[in-house]
Amino acid sequence: MSRSRRDFLAKGSLTLVAAALTAKNASAQTPTPGAPPAFGTAPPVGPAVSVETFQNAQKLVQIEMTSHDLAQAAGNWQQAMAPVYERRTGPRKLAIEETISPATVWNPTLPGKTSGPATNHFIPAPPTTHPLPTHEDDIAFAPVSQLSTWIKTRQITSERLTKIYLDRLQRYNKQLNCVITLASDHALKQARQADSEIAAGKYRGPLHGIPWGAKDLLDTANIPTTYGAEFYRDRIPAEDATVTARLNEAGAVLVAKLSLGALALNDIWFGGQTMNPWLLEEGASGSSAGPGAAVAAGLVGFAIGSETQGSIVSPSMRCGVTGLRPTFGRVPRTGAMTLSWSCDKLGVMARGVEDTVFVLHAISGPDGRDVGCVPSKLSFDAGSLASKAALSKVRVGYIPAWMKDAPATDVDRAALQTIKNLGFTTVEVSLPDWPYDSLNIILFAEAAAAFEEITLNHKVDELKAQVPDAWPNTFRQSRFLSAVDFVQADRLRRKVAMEMERVFSEVDLLLVPSLRDEFLVITNFTGQPSLTLRAGFVEVSEARSDWAPDPAKPLPRFSPARRVPHGVTLVGRLFEEGTLAESGMVLETAFNVAAERPKGFA
Repeated sequence: MSRSRRDFLAKGSLTLVAAALTAKNASAQTPTPGAPPAFGTAPPVGPAVSVETFQNAQKLVQIEMTSHDLAQAAGNWQQAMAPVYERRTGPRKLAIEETISPATVWNPTLPGKTSGPATNHFIPAPPTTHPLPTHEDDIAFAPVSQLSTWIKTRQITSERLTKIYLDRLQRYNKQLNCVITLASDHALKQARQADSEIAAGKYRGPLHGIPWGAKDLLDTANIPTTYGAEFYRDRIPAEDATVTARLNEAGAVLVAKLSLGALALNDIWFGGQTMNPWLLEEGASGSSAGPGAAVAAGLVGFAIGSETQGSIVSPSMRCGVTGLRPTFGRVPRTGAMTLSWSCDKLGVMARGVEDTVFVLHAISGPDGRDVGCVPSKLSFDAGSLASKAALSKVRVGYIPAWMKDAPATDVDRAALQTIKNLGFTTVEVSLPDWPYDSLNIILFAEAAAAFEEITLNHKVDELKAQVPDAWPNTFRQSRFLSAVDFVQADRLRRKVAMEMERVFSEVDLLLVPSLRDEFLVITNFTGQPSLTLRAGFVEVSEARSDWAPDPAKPLPRFSPARRVPHGVTLVGRLFEEGTLAESGMVLETAFNVAAERPKGFA
């Protein structure tokens, strides 16, 4: 018997079984009085499915069913499972507003545990006394801690500082492609208001009069917020995001909406690719590409970025800036684009560690609207680790294998040695060899849900990036993820959080290579805060990319190799960003590499 004949008979017999089951189900749909409702008895809806449909579907979810199981599943699919899609397929279609969050909310603190300091405690370093430089480049590259002193003492006005940054944004954006919207009129109005208040003795704090840039997924009233996507480029929100409003209240001056990879992926947006100021032949990395490039090139005092899985850490690394990714739940995301309800975090990108804490201090705390944002305290004392005795009490953990293997470099290993030399207590720790990337089913499913409409109506086809590893393909593929596996991934997430709780019972901080995949996946799903800071320089002979290799478009190669900044990352306990920053300031001084600027921008 030929193979095709054998296949036909096998499929045919299964189809007959399925048909019989369908007929049996149809005859049982008249309810008996007093009988409870039963699964699988709804009126049949949707397209007919066959045994062959399920045979093919098995490949997507990597399971195997018996012939009987396949026939049974196909036999009552239209009565049992198809009806649950009515919300999307009708007849009673229901659109869910963008502002509605899932009923399930991730809480990074385990049941019965407490996280973070008991009280607020914020003591910055003493104000610096450097005189105002003659050259505007030197002013532009100064950290917020220094800029705020010059403004408070009225050595420079906010208006002049704002004009310096606006000029640099216009001048250097041609090379970097990091600005989506320049907010000149808005910025000058805010700057003049800041100057009037300061002159009248109404100083609001270290961010008063400081120009900043927002990743263009943060809503700004009457100023476009485009998400970097073609079909949102005319989107103008009516009100500010909570973080925007809090920075307005702190007196900060919004000068620009900065680029992001479209819908918060990598570094390509509708205007092209954002480039790295240190190596203009490569992208800035993403998705907080614009904030990374603008801070590195001295175009803003600081920037707000966001991270779901690496979007602050990676561009901070690539562009040589300092990135603080807060604990999940510390900073409200109201008015920010949603990619993943249970992973998205708004954070700070700046030129110094202390700067990131100034900003975090201003934007933390619930707003009564973001259901994932919880009350928290911030304890920070810039001088708390001034002695060897104090340093010895801070236990810094590291995973030996991670420090030996790529992507770790000699800079990472030297940073570990610096930590030992300074007098920190170092502790070797370990994590189980688990399939951590399995957690990404949660990210993919939430992202596909967040952008369901534009996926189904094919608006995602308008995005500039249409390669297999870009969002359009991922959103479409995610329609076929298993809901059961989603729940199991959620359970794995809790199990991983328990492991991180164990690790942080042994240490106060972790030192990790910034781009280690396990670190990015684990800590973004458990919610741990991280601080990425420049620790040295490496040489690269090929441009780096966030995108999967494309043989048709090879990356630029360099001979001799190019010198670029390299950063390390500290991971902290939940809601203990103060400890991260205190230790980070000590390391920043010891590394002594943060002040170097990319050539061509000063």
